[in-house]
Amino acid sequence: MHEKFMKEAIKEAKKAKNIDEVPIGAVIVYEGKIIARAHNKRETNQLATSHAEILVIEKACKKLKSWRLEGCSLYVTLEPCPMCAGATVLSRLDNVIFGANDPKGGSFGTCFNLNDVPGLNHYPVIIKGILEDKCAQLLKDFFREKRISKKASIVVES
Repeated sequence: MHEKFMKEAIKEAKKAKNIDEVPIGAVIVYEGKIIARAHNKRETNQLATSHAEILVIEKACKKLKSWRLEGCSLYVTLEPCPMCAGATVLSRLDNVIFGANDPKGGSFGTCFNLNDVPGLNHYPVIIKGILEDKCAQLLKDFFREKRISKKASIVVES
């Protein structure tokens, strides 16, 4: 079941890549059905907060007409950053399921674990490593293409 929904998050990540955004995608599932989908749009929107997780949480809240996403699970291709991890706690998501670890900002175990902070009023269940290789490969390919493109433009300009 987790793989099925992560594949949908991967489809969202590919949409991000197609518009030259970092390929991170997310879906929120409620009662076994996807109720919201989103992908990174930081460059498109020129907003630091336009991460896939924030956008999908906003859509799910509108769909359920509640800021509380109790009974919902977030599937995201990359481990949430501190901002997004905080949003999962504040929106009361039951579960956060992610694909690849984020060594530069992962906040559910890689850089630190928000769930280890005492005193929060909610702690989502964390499931990691779902389709990890596919999720990580999307990011590796994207940044490799960016480096190659940058080198090519430097050569052309010289």
